[in-house]
Amino acid sequence: METALKRLGADLRTARLRRNITLVEIAKRIGASREVIAEAEHGKPSTSIAIYAALLWSYGMVEQLGAIADPTTDAEGLRLASLRDRRHARAARPLDDDF
Repeated sequence: METALKRLGADLRTARLRRNITLVEIAKRIGASREVIAEAEHGKPSTSIAIYAALLWSYGMVEQLGAIADPTTDAEGLRLASLRDRRHARAARPLDDDF
């Protein structure tokens, strides 16, 4: 997890710098402190996901947030679901109304 957060933080920093936005400007834009933005850019695990989402939104990248837990790319989940799938169809039993 730590590696993924550090990568996300670095990617967000790159996005900010490419847009020529300072830490103070982006902090003011999303209503956070400069320190919180710096912590997010360093991938600090205690940083709220709301900060990461706000940064993505402010950079016009929020649509990428929806792809994070996409079930179609969840290899382990797909594997487990396939194990629970029926292997053979069973003939339907006729209803018995004899009580």
